[in-house]
Amino acid sequence: MKKRWIGTALCAAMVVASLSGCGLKEPDAPASTAAPAATDAPAKDAPEAAKEEGGEDAAAANDPAVTLVYAEVNPLDTIVGQTDSFFKEKVEELSGGSITIDLQASGVLGSENDVLDTMLGGGGTIDMSRISAFALTSYGGEKSMLLSIPYTFVDRNHFWNFATSDLAPEFLLEPHENGTGVRGLFYGEEGFRHFFTKNPVNSLEDLKGMKLRVSNDPIMNGMVEGLGASPTVVAFGELYSALQTGVVDGAEQPIANYKSNAFPEVANNLILDGHTLGAIQVIITDEAWDKLTENQQNAVMEASKLASEYNRKISEEAENKVLEELKAEGCNVVEVTDKAPWQEACKKVVEDNTSAYADLYQQIVDMQ
Repeated sequence: MKKRWIGTALCAAMVVASLSGCGLKEPDAPASTAAPAATDAPAKDAPEAAKEEGGEDAAAANDPAVTLVYAEVNPLDTIVGQTDSFFKEKVEELSGGSITIDLQASGVLGSENDVLDTMLGGGGTIDMSRISAFALTSYGGEKSMLLSIPYTFVDRNHFWNFATSDLAPEFLLEPHENGTGVRGLFYGEEGFRHFFTKNPVNSLEDLKGMKLRVSNDPIMNGMVEGLGASPTVVAFGELYSALQTGVVDGAEQPIANYKSNAFPEVANNLILDGHTLGAIQVIITDEAWDKLTENQQNAVMEASKLASEYNRKISEEAENKVLEELKAEGCNVVEVTDKAPWQEACKKVVEDNTSAYADLYQQIVDMQ
């Protein structure tokens, strides 16, 4: 009997030694039912505790898998395209993989107005988009109109003073509060917008009589008319061929978009008048927002903050790089040293479109 007991003990010792040698652990002891000891440390909320126990994956463990279709009219190598890609990466990372952004670029889902019509029409075929801020003017974002008033922003810092101010959320949420079914998540910019033309333009006088492509926007129409040219509505996806065939003589875009869309091939003259800063918003439908859990919404908002900061970081550097490339490739680039005549020509369109929001517009102007 004694020998049998000794043999059993030796076997048990060998099993424990074997487990330790393989890097395995003995099972944890059952949890004590005793009350935890008192502590002075502050209690942690559930999300924070979840992160400590298992990181973001644990916090998102119960979140449903969601795919959000994201529309972008420009290629991914543009400033806005790079911002889109960064935002996608951060949303997917911060949501623990529970959100997937299906980024559809280069206008495959239509123009900005097409995208907005689809988003507001419901059905969930497009959930998110990067759009020009002024595009929201006809979709419940009347205040966003103020961001596209000619010669409002004197430089990039002026715009970012607005984009990081207490006014910015008011502008972003206006479409949602007006019941149109979309909300803005964050601001960015794609550089100042300039005119480019088939024939050389060396001054304001050279624009007179030209057919310049515009989107269907009253401020842009009024600006082009004020400059003495003829506004001609052409869908963005048709602009290259419209320039090629002479339907229009020129158009306007930020520098990076001008190059990425190959417009120098058909209109190799660029005059740097900087009439507006290309303010952008990333928006999401209320339908898509409401199907996200609180944890997922928090992830989207944190990614929005990071993407806005990223956009601010890359925009000017990317624009300057593209401008030097254009000059090296033979693009005729003309600087505007005196913008006073251009501003005077746009005076009426400024007054007509700011009168209803005079105090609000003055607040933006004073942020320079």
